[in-house]
Parts: sequence; structure tokens; C-alpha cells
Amino acid sequence: MTVSLGPLLLVFMLGLVVTPPALAQNDPRYKKFLTQHYDANPSGRDDRYCGSTMRKRGLTSPCKDFNTFVHGSKDSIKAICGKDGEPYENNLRISTSQFQVTNCKHRGGNTRPPCKYRASRGSRHIVVACENGLPVHLDESVFRQ
Repeated sequence: MTVSLGPLLLVFMLGLVVTPPALAQNDPRYKKFLTQHYDANPSGRDDRYCGSTMRKRGLTSPCKDFNTFVHGSKDSIKAICGKDGEPYENNLRISTSQFQVTNCKHRGGNTRPPCKYRASRGSRHIVVACENGLPVHLDESVFRQ
């Protein structure tokens, strides 16, 4: 009895092609990016929003000085690493369209909780670093005012 290796090889090759995107979704740097910067449906976008969202995301031990939340779909943010982004300085990519963002700036004083934040909202092109087609870092330097 002879067994053809063709079908087995085909299944193996398909596994190699299909698996990486699924694994990439579980990338720890991408997950950290989402935790720190992604909020599809914000409520309020004011000082109270910043304080509660920063606390819920674990960004207040110690108080993070500055953070930006991007409001859009995960797919539209991921697309910056592909067709909806353009090369930017230092291997970064800038979005071709604008996103709604909320910037949360620590009001100063004590760096231990409770942390108090000042919110500012706007619409901006965002700059990200990408790995394996996923955003892993938001370059906040373009947001500072």
C-alpha cells in the first residue's frame, strides 16, 4: 500500500500560510498596544473619562504622564501597517486618514494614585510602529502640544 505525499504536503503548506495571521493576533506587543491606546467607543472623552480609562487599563501605577486613546475600528488601525499607511521617519507609518483621539495628560504632582488627568480631544493622523503587519507602538511625539 503506497500513500501519496501530495495531499499531506498540501495540508502542511496551507497550515504555514494560514497560521501566522492567527498567531499574530495574539502577539503580546499588539495586545499591549490595544490595552494602552485603543478604545473604539469612548464615553465622554473628558477628564473623568481619562481618569477612569487610565485606571481600568492599569496605566496608573505609577501615574503615566501622557497617553493617547485612538477611537476607530481595530481593522482601520491595523490597516495603517498596510494599505492605509505611508512610510514615516524612523521606520514608522503614518495614517492616510485621520482618527478621533483623546489625549490624557497627567496634571502633575504625585505620581502615585489617585491620578488626575486633563483630557483633550481631536482628530489627527496617527503614527505607529508595526511588526508582522500589526501596530505595536503609538508615536505620541506627534500629539504633544
